[in-house]
Amino acid sequence: MFRRAKTPAPGHTRVGIIDIGSNSIRLVIYDGPARVPAALFNEKVMAGLGKGVSRDGMLDANAMERALSTLARFRRLSEQMGVPQPRTVATAAVREASNGQQFIDRVLDLGLPVEILSGDDEARMAGMGVIASIPQANGIVGDLGGGSLELARVIDGKVHETSSFPLGVLRIAAVKAKGPRAFRNLIAKTFAKSGWTGKGAGLPFYMVGGSWRSLARLDMHLTGYPLPIVHHYWMPPENAQHLVRVLAHLDRKRLRDVIGLSGSRIPTLSHAALLLSHVVRQLGSSELIVSAYGLREGLLFDELTEYQRAQDPLIASTREEGGRQGRFPEHGDLLDRWLAPLFATESPADARIRHATCLLADVGWRAHPEFRAERGVETALHGNWVGIDSRGRGMMAHALWVSFGGHGIVPMISGVCSPSEIMAADRWGLALRLGQRFSGGVADALVGSRLSIAGDALELHIESSNAILYGETVERRHKALATSLGLHPRLVIG
Repeated sequence: MFRRAKTPAPGHTRVGIIDIGSNSIRLVIYDGPARVPAALFNEKVMAGLGKGVSRDGMLDANAMERALSTLARFRRLSEQMGVPQPRTVATAAVREASNGQQFIDRVLDLGLPVEILSGDDEARMAGMGVIASIPQANGIVGDLGGGSLELARVIDGKVHETSSFPLGVLRIAAVKAKGPRAFRNLIAKTFAKSGWTGKGAGLPFYMVGGSWRSLARLDMHLTGYPLPIVHHYWMPPENAQHLVRVLAHLDRKRLRDVIGLSGSRIPTLSHAALLLSHVVRQLGSSELIVSAYGLREGLLFDELTEYQRAQDPLIASTREEGGRQGRFPEHGDLLDRWLAPLFATESPADARIRHATCLLADVGWRAHPEFRAERGVETALHGNWVGIDSRGRGMMAHALWVSFGGHGIVPMISGVCSPSEIMAADRWGLALRLGQRFSGGVADALVGSRLSIAGDALELHIESSNAILYGETVERRHKALATSLGLHPRLVIG
């Protein structure tokens, strides 16, 4: 009989988090390197605990029973996956409900001790989640849930001011019923009283939470965005008000056609858009950036050591993937060092993307030879990476496409990269193609050789003992790379 492995792979950590929110309850089991664990299992149930709280201050009896049934299932699944004690946290609905303690007692009877997070705890963890996935984040994080909205100022890898407001999507209908002016005035007074008015002027606003991710999905659909990845999706601030107008005229049937948009989010989508439009106006935000990481990932990140937090999530995750799919785990880092002299004038940001590309340089070897280029593109564009935007994904994808022998430009890539970025990635790909063929994917040839630019020549220096490796195919690839750089090839032995 088949049984799932109950222990993580060597060097990996398996942990579980149950998040009891005002709108949904979610279990995520994570497995992988501590800095960038992947979701081994992820399930959400829209229990709607917060609906009763917004109505009469109590958790609805039917919602509680649905929630408890869900939690019992999650408890059992966690145990079977090797996480007998998932960390269980509850947020605004349970925190504020007059019968919240009664619910907590029943959850405890299931064997799940529950942590009640304060509003500031929620805001801080959401901020930590954004920092975990966008290390250079500098702006305001907004985490929208069913019962509350949390704000956090993040900069230099730290969370500073935090606030929590009773402005969740389940509460907005009651305020809207009093008229648009009442809602606008409430937001303005709330921000002025708390000191947040204008605090985001000229800074990005990082959107966290399922409702705002759903809005981003809709915007991606409307603009014809070529990638399906919502993390790090960018919008100008005026798009928030545009989405309010769009949702006023779109029916549910058309919304169900939006790829990735959960049907359970549709009823409150217009509320989320209205709140977003007012929030970014009050803050003075310069741009909107979506984060797929939030409270749960923040809880994990908060427990890491300083050394672990300092790791680059993109480099850590691509190194893990390259080691898992490639033939020789050390090869990607060696390739990066081997190619670096050709690209010494690149920006640190581009050098980082090139390093990540090198770490993925061998991911297509198991695929059929005619589809290795497609495998490279798929890995780069659709991989579960963080710490990278669409431009970076596109450059990685084009470099891998070229390195695996692809011709022309994949349309999706031209939709997210400029011609100059594609040209730079083209050169990375040709350099990878040379390195892979010359070395055969092993270390010795790379360690015993080097690339350099001398005058109008691209020189490949090879130790005498490895001179035999410079075969006809290597010579062709050497010439192709040199030509792309406006140079001619030169072989130097000894």
